[in-house]
Amino acid sequence: MNNCIPIIPTQNCEPVKSYKPGSPERKEAISEYNKLMKKVVDIPMFINGKNVKSNKTKYIYPPHNHKHIVGKYYEGNKNHIMNAIDSALKAKKEWASMDFAARASIFLKAAELLRGPFRQKINAATMIGQSKNIFQAEIDASCELIDFLNFNVKFANEIYQKQPESSKGIWNKMEYRPLEGFVFAITPFNFTSIAANLCFAPALMGNTIVWKPSDSQIYSTKVIIELLKEAGLPDGVINVIYTDPVMTSNIVFKHRDFAGVHFTGSTKVFKDIWKTIGNNIQLYKNYPRIVGETGGKDFILAHNSADIKEVTTALIRGAFEYQGQKCSAASRAYIPSSLWKRIKNELIKELKTICVGDPEDFSNFMNAVIHEQSFDKLSKVIKKVKKNKSAEIIFGGEVDKSVGYFVQPTVIVTKKANFFTMEEELFGPILTIFIYQDKNFDKTLKLIDETSEYGLTGAVFAKNRKIINESLKYLQMSAGNFYVNDKPTGAVVSQQPFGGGRSSGTNDKAGSHLNLLRWVSPRTIKENFLPDKNYRYPFLEK
Repeated sequence: MNNCIPIIPTQNCEPVKSYKPGSPERKEAISEYNKLMKKVVDIPMFINGKNVKSNKTKYIYPPHNHKHIVGKYYEGNKNHIMNAIDSALKAKKEWASMDFAARASIFLKAAELLRGPFRQKINAATMIGQSKNIFQAEIDASCELIDFLNFNVKFANEIYQKQPESSKGIWNKMEYRPLEGFVFAITPFNFTSIAANLCFAPALMGNTIVWKPSDSQIYSTKVIIELLKEAGLPDGVINVIYTDPVMTSNIVFKHRDFAGVHFTGSTKVFKDIWKTIGNNIQLYKNYPRIVGETGGKDFILAHNSADIKEVTTALIRGAFEYQGQKCSAASRAYIPSSLWKRIKNELIKELKTICVGDPEDFSNFMNAVIHEQSFDKLSKVIKKVKKNKSAEIIFGGEVDKSVGYFVQPTVIVTKKANFFTMEEELFGPILTIFIYQDKNFDKTLKLIDETSEYGLTGAVFAKNRKIINESLKYLQMSAGNFYVNDKPTGAVVSQQPFGGGRSSGTNDKAGSHLNLLRWVSPRTIKENFLPDKNYRYPFLEK
């Protein structure tokens, strides 16, 4: 293949299926869901292309039915961590030297497999293990992951084609080498696609990976491993371990060949990781790459020129889709007093139609929060708010964990712009609204910018273009993904590359070429066709 410069297939974003009653995809999804719910799946670790078991097992329960066992995984020890690292390092040379077209074909094939035979398998696994309704699973586990696979290949190819200029008699080339060592991927529970992409993106660029997924996403991790095996990924390129986080960090971040971390998770954990890497900097062969997307306290700002129903729809979808467990979820809103009464009436009317329950029932807009710890935390927040005179719950506030970890969509109205639920990331279906006086719109912009430590997503609703422009300008650093007259969630690969600044992460924009550039170490090569044969320059002549 060295004499072939292939043209990458044209890429388009994967269409989202509707799952409307009577559709074939609906029948397929229900069938796969029911089939998996009747099984107890065995989930070993995956090291050097082999299934690896240990003496310690843990069970997996759906968050919406926490007495029902659907899987069993094997928890690893220190030896498994070291074996995964050794496997990644051993596979590195051959994988890095493989033609890009050959590497790319593996991920392109995985996209086609996911589009076809794996689609409902990964959807159903995400519905069961992470309690997502079918539409949220389709958007995440199928469509976004297909887009990551396809567009990463397109972006990588464009990066490789970016070459320096050459002067007469000189040929300059840029080689995009993978990092020297292994990459550690630490992935979240809330998006199957993000978990996979944190491994796939650096691997496509020639890196080998040690992957530690969230304990709450291991059920769909098994399908990702099966997908990679079917697509032909060589042994050792991606190694998956289910190990204690502290023990894993102590080993990985002290390893001389640690080359970088690709992370999505909590802000506190990411800052601890950064500090640990800094403290260990003398140990490493290179300066490790630190790429992370963390939390958000994402906002919706409505101006008095906004449309009532558009704002209401954005509040509901932005705050309560996937139980508010998105880094981008709208958790604070600023509504002008002149619109509040009508928005409140419309909001409560629509919220009364929302059903919460098992994702098997497609009429449920919301499902369970991810685990008991999350449920208990959100329950405490709701109790605290009920006792506080500075805030009022105008809808929801009910919780129930007898069958699953269900929290009703909850809307708080506060008189204090700095009320704790306006500042703290809660990661659940809780939206807090602050009513501002119409004349104080400019002050509200300042309030939004200064209230939160985060800078991930935000939205402004207005028909007045002057107001839109003012908002974009003043809130320039308040959100890495900014939306005009749209909810602040649902970024699409290649269309809205995702990431934010401040305490929300390194803003390396997953879903674009920018993220892939973090996983290469460029080398410039200058070739001189006619080298000089005399050291003397003309200026030396007498």
